[in-house]
Amino acid sequence: MTARNPDSSSELGGSLLLAHPSLRDENFKHTVILIASHDSEGAMGVVLNRPLDRCLGELNTEFGLSGLAQVPLFAGGPVQTTQVILCVWRPNPESDGFQLMFGIDPQRAEELVNEEGVHMRAFLGYAGWTAGQVEEELERDTWVVSPLVADLLEDSPDEQLWRDLLAQIDDEWKLLADEPDDPSVN
Repeated sequence: MTARNPDSSSELGGSLLLAHPSLRDENFKHTVILIASHDSEGAMGVVLNRPLDRCLGELNTEFGLSGLAQVPLFAGGPVQTTQVILCVWRPNPESDGFQLMFGIDPQRAEELVNEEGVHMRAFLGYAGWTAGQVEEELERDTWVVSPLVADLLEDSPDEQLWRDLLAQIDDEWKLLADEPDDPSVN
């Protein structure tokens, strides 16, 4: 895996943003964000590593009585935290890669939930950036850009995912990821 900091014209959709170890904003500290869309108007994604230790069925009776009741629920970001966003990953039979479906409707999700190889997650809210904002943050080294990897959902869905992905870049990033928040406890 290689990290990259794209220029402002690069498209980030389908990439991961890893919070720089020095980022202290509580909304994004130690997060891994899947960027679903990025264009000249802004960017949007979901935080992959903030599990809520609840299932979608616990959210309301509509989901509780559906085939989606056991889908794990995550805090997707600080924007519109009552909005549910469903994401599905599954192997792509025509290649070695995988297919990502982002923001699918519940009816389609119910059709897919029991298919072999399907991973599904529900997110409350999302992370969003206005035009030029994510590019400015990249220039300030707020984020490290990483490609989306097929076995992403096999890793721990918490802060350890952030540590593991940074460690895959190189030894220096691994050292930074393992650094304690409070150096006095070192």
